Amino acid sequence: MSEAPGRGGPGRQDGNGASGPPRPPRIPLPRTAAEDTARWPEAAPAPAAEAAPIAPETAPMSHKVLKSLLGAWALAACSAEETTAVEAHLTDCATCADEAVRLREAVALLHPEDNLDLDPRLRSRVLASCLGRRPARVPLPSWVAPYDAETARLDALLRDFGEAEWQAQVRLQWFDGSRAVERDMTVAAVIAHLTASDGSVAATLGLPEPPEGEPEAAEGPPGAVRTEWRRQGHALIRSASFADGGAAELPVPYGQFALPLRDAFLDRAFECWIHAEDIAEAVDYPYRPPSPGHLHDLVDLTARMLPTAIADRRRAGLAPPPRALTAAGAPGRTLHLEVEGSGGGHWYLPLDSPAAGAAPEDEVAHVALDTLEFCRLAAGHVHPEEAAAGHTGDREAILDALYATASLSRM
Repeated sequence: MSEAPGRGGPGRQDGNGASGPPRPPRIPLPRTAAEDTARWPEAAPAPAAEAAPIAPETAPMSHKVLKSLLGAWALAACSAEETTAVEAHLTDCATCADEAVRLREAVALLHPEDNLDLDPRLRSRVLASCLGRRPARVPLPSWVAPYDAETARLDALLRDFGEAEWQAQVRLQWFDGSRAVERDMTVAAVIAHLTASDGSVAATLGLPEPPEGEPEAAEGPPGAVRTEWRRQGHALIRSASFADGGAAELPVPYGQFALPLRDAFLDRAFECWIHAEDIAEAVDYPYRPPSPGHLHDLVDLTARMLPTAIADRRRAGLAPPPRALTAAGAPGRTLHLEVEGSGGGHWYLPLDSPAAGAAPEDEVAHVALDTLEFCRLAAGHVHPEEAAAGHTGDREAILDALYATASLSRM
């Protein structure tokens, strides 16, 4: 989501890919005896007197043997049996999985990809194929999937960038409590910013945090910025996938508040998508929204954060005080938020206390926005009073909700 006051709050009351490292070029294999026979019939061996006995089933390969095959696997030089054994092993052994990723990335550097701009539809077909693969035996948690998909989509966009694109100026926008703010950064600086912003999640998972500093101060060639961002993203996804079931509730610090890890991953997916659109606009490249299921998860997170955001704006003197403080769990004034279109749904949100109850019968205002318009508002790309929203009921409550949505944005 594109540092905002107050993230967290009551759960929703109601509401309706990733690509891996590129596959290296196929290594030519020697002709088989059958192929030689077809080409030179006179060289064909005499028929055997009797068929060879069937070899007994081989024993499972040891960890040491499978580890020694990783280099050949990265080069696509293993036999079918070896490939199956190695890939099954990678779903159970985190150490070998890390090594396999490093080897595949090294192979990718030795075999640069063709320019995908030769066919603008190729990138989307490749991503659709990757995201449609059968899941591994170590499943990706559902709350990590949007981050996995959005980082993969942004990486596909960056893959074709040359020096000119990396230095293109990106206009970042957010809403600073009461006013719109803008800042220009290079594409390389935006990726360095995303790496730094993911650092809190990395620290929660016990991974090294990226060095502190302004994004513009990132050293080295632009491609190194992308490599570090992608390396950290892969490490976040792997660590979350191998973590135990309680990891989803680990607190991730966000200044004066914290988000559970499951919501922090959704927050990072939102910001990755928004900044990817900012980058695509800067280089005049089309970029599509997340898939409907992932988009709904991002909208749901934003809706759940609104009651606390409204309360934080009141404490900061940016909004009128509540009509009456409502005890935790007690029914109170309710806002009906309707987000229309793909990924949308209906949410009933308490207006006078984040911990109050909210129900349709206590509705005092109803506001409706298109899904993408709601997300742009939450990203600070639309001013609250300029949002294309339909509304009925208490106008003060509606403005509170719109301003609180925009205040969730950050650089």
